[in-house]
Amino acid sequence: QVQLVESGGGLVQAGGSLRLSCAASGSISFLDDMGWFRQAPGKQRELVAKITNSGTTNYADSVKGRFTISRDNVKNTAYLQMNSLKPEDTAVYYCNAVVRSSRYIWSPGTEHWGQGTQVTVSS
Repeated sequence: QVQLVESGGGLVQAGGSLRLSCAASGSISFLDDMGWFRQAPGKQRELVAKITNSGTTNYADSVKGRFTISRDNVKNTAYLQMNSLKPEDTAVYYCNAVVRSSRYIWSPGTEHWGQGTQVTVSS
């Protein structure tokens, strides 16, 4: 079993900053891609940012230049630094991770989700 525990959400004024953390624990052979998704009320869940085990990142256009994803492979933890927050960033943010059986031999792996953390940006 793999558990993802998120923290760092909260209420912030527009223009402010928050830092989300996602700690992975459990039966982890190789922790590959980690990412952050978000879901606002009445909307579909969308990708915010992803980072590979080697550090390659990918961002949604709406957050480029404002959000930064990073990870600590020793701690099995991913972070999302969110700056210049806007009211439209308000959503539940979910951590996502792909665990594979080996770093050296590719396998489909298993996908895991955190429980979500609320981010609310007031105008």
